[in-house]
Amino acid sequence: MLQSLSLTDFVIVEHSEIQFDSGFTVFSGETGAGKSILIDALSLVLGARADTAFIRDGADKADISAVFNVPDNLAGWLAEHDLDTDDALMLRRVIDQQGKSRAYINGVPATLGQLRELGEQLVDIHGQHAHQSLLKPGSQRELLDTQGRHTDLVQHVAQAWQAWQTLAKQLNDARAHTDTLQEEQNRLEWQVNELEQLNLAEGEWDALSAEHNRLAHAQSLLENATQALSALDDDTAGAHHILNTAAHRLQGILRHDAQLSVICDALESARIATAEAISDLNSYISKLDLDPDALEQAEARMSAIFDAARKFRVEPEEIPALTARLRERLHETQAGIDLAALEAKAQAAQDHYTASAARLAAARKKAASIMAPAVTQAMQTLAMAGGRFDVAISPCAPGPNGTETIEFLVAAHTGTQPRPLAKVASGGELARLSLALSVIASQAARVPTLIFDEVDSGIGGGVAEVVGKLLGALGERHQVLCVTHLPQVAACGNHHFRVSKSQHKGKTASRIELLNKKARIEEIARMLGGLSITDTTRQHAAEMLGA
Repeated sequence: MLQSLSLTDFVIVEHSEIQFDSGFTVFSGETGAGKSILIDALSLVLGARADTAFIRDGADKADISAVFNVPDNLAGWLAEHDLDTDDALMLRRVIDQQGKSRAYINGVPATLGQLRELGEQLVDIHGQHAHQSLLKPGSQRELLDTQGRHTDLVQHVAQAWQAWQTLAKQLNDARAHTDTLQEEQNRLEWQVNELEQLNLAEGEWDALSAEHNRLAHAQSLLENATQALSALDDDTAGAHHILNTAAHRLQGILRHDAQLSVICDALESARIATAEAISDLNSYISKLDLDPDALEQAEARMSAIFDAARKFRVEPEEIPALTARLRERLHETQAGIDLAALEAKAQAAQDHYTASAARLAAARKKAASIMAPAVTQAMQTLAMAGGRFDVAISPCAPGPNGTETIEFLVAAHTGTQPRPLAKVASGGELARLSLALSVIASQAARVPTLIFDEVDSGIGGGVAEVVGKLLGALGERHQVLCVTHLPQVAACGNHHFRVSKSQHKGKTASRIELLNKKARIEEIARMLGGLSITDTTRQHAAEMLGA
């Protein structure tokens, strides 16, 4: 359930903090007062697209926060995303003048995708123009699928269709280009075979280059290393002997001047380092090998690698990666030429799609059998007595949406046959049908909060009272928020907010306030009588409220 909504510098609202309760809550106000601002704010905090137009004139940024109770079904999602929460879930959205948007969940930075995922579990918004989309076949299909709660199956059918079409295209391409593929396969087999015979391992070229360089300069390495060793380790003139002599002489006079200790320490370090260098050089010389055969083998191997690199127009070190790419392409062409295997895969994909589409068709028929009588029953209370609603499911060519078309049919009066919605429903009838469908769908919904944004447009008189009672009954199972211009609907609310606007220093500001009993009578009277509010309209408003 939505607990509170906080708006700062949003459109024409400087700051507003709204506390919500359970049941049926209505929002009313004069045209242009900003009633739908609340819907826009909630949509943003639930992941809708942001725009700098939402920032109040003169402000640097807009800041919207909504606090919800945490439904039990969201505990797993929150734990999976490392979001700690006790009893409250706060969603926040900040939009700056550069068009950048930041989102937070309980103070932790979040993505818009995460806001949308949460929003789908928290709030269901029925827009004021929802009835217009009812005329579109795609919207009718989506509404039936949503009502039937088989949207996962719809997605599965779309994925199965895509997989089938991909394999069917591969099969057609293979049939059309078999000769070309065979030529490419022959070429690839020759190239892969030659490179595999070369068998150049990853990193081998660098290691081989280093080994060849060492073998090619082995004589020079030996001579210079030997001379260096002699300079360090000669018994009479070697560096090690000289350092030992110097250290011995200073040690003999160290007792006369302690300042020599630093120099003695430096000589000792040099003597130790020289001894280590002598040991390492002896080890190096003992292992250094003049091996003409090894040099010849290295040169032959490098020559073969150079030849292959020139032939395939790559650098020597790129040959292993080239071999892997050509091998992969060879496997693809072999699979493409194997028409029997491709045909089997394409057929399996088609069978999988057909089975999935059949399950979807069965689910749609079941959903239609439940939806049609429910909407028909609702029509009887919405000034469409004797009317009938039906869902026509007709076979069609296979596609990503299944193997049938969905069309809503309606008979507005007794004795008439149901016909396509777009051909027979007037604007008012369409609005009432949309409301009936919204309410029926919401009765089955699992989200705790339902929002209706002027879905009662095109409705008036006694029907408006029925609509109000319908929404009020829905408020017994859900938290229902409704933006309305009808006094009959507003009178049915458990709670009533008034949205008003005023001018101050050349700027327009919007105010949202919860009405007490007296103020509510005044607001209902305004909705009944417009600018001229009389004692009679006040009395009528009080009667509507049962006051």
